[in-house]
Amino acid sequence: MTTKPALAFACAHMTDERLYAHQIAALQSTHDCRVFVFRDHDSMAGMAQQVLSAMPERFTWIGLSLGGYVAFEAIRCALPRLERLVLMDTTAVADHPARRQGRVKDIETVKQGGIEALIPELPSRWLLPAHVGNPALKELMSEMARSVSAKGQFNQQTAMLARPDSHADLATVRVPTLVMCGRQDPVTPLSDHEAMAACVPGAKLKVIESCGHLSTIEQPEAVTSELTQWLAANH
Repeated sequence: MTTKPALAFACAHMTDERLYAHQIAALQSTHDCRVFVFRDHDSMAGMAQQVLSAMPERFTWIGLSLGGYVAFEAIRCALPRLERLVLMDTTAVADHPARRQGRVKDIETVKQGGIEALIPELPSRWLLPAHVGNPALKELMSEMARSVSAKGQFNQQTAMLARPDSHADLATVRVPTLVMCGRQDPVTPLSDHEAMAACVPGAKLKVIESCGHLSTIEQPEAVTSELTQWLAANH
């Protein structure tokens, strides 16, 4: 019996397994799909170990936003274990001062008012403007944020505040790499993805149209199609 190729899906900030539901539904018959939600670790190293300790020796890392940041840590500490790499709606740039201030503000918001105080801000911050009013997306984002919890939010922000620039690390990657983002991603813009793709020889850059930061739930069919085709072509 042949072993299915292993895929580690690393979740974004304030999201859980539902971030990748559409993709996993399409891939689980042919791949060993495992999803990682980051709640319990307050460092990129801890988050990377959470994934590495649960995965087989060689596997494909698929990370969106925070899941991409954790991938950079895995590149630094366990590069030979990565069979393929998919980076979605993320950036190798370290936080600039305004973003750091935003993280500190979010931590304070949740400390003062709990996770419910932050939830209403998320759709307009991350989604394509045309998607902000989508009731199903808003409810999904709310439920995922509650699942991560105030403690998880604090740990994720603490880890991200310490994030280094990772372009030099990305330049050491020599495995098939897909870089994908929403055309209108307001958080990690297309230019950041172009820069990441330029670091890795042979990397493919794919842009998802009419899409913001959470591409896997904003344009699930398009993302699943691109991911499925790319995995098949780079098996």
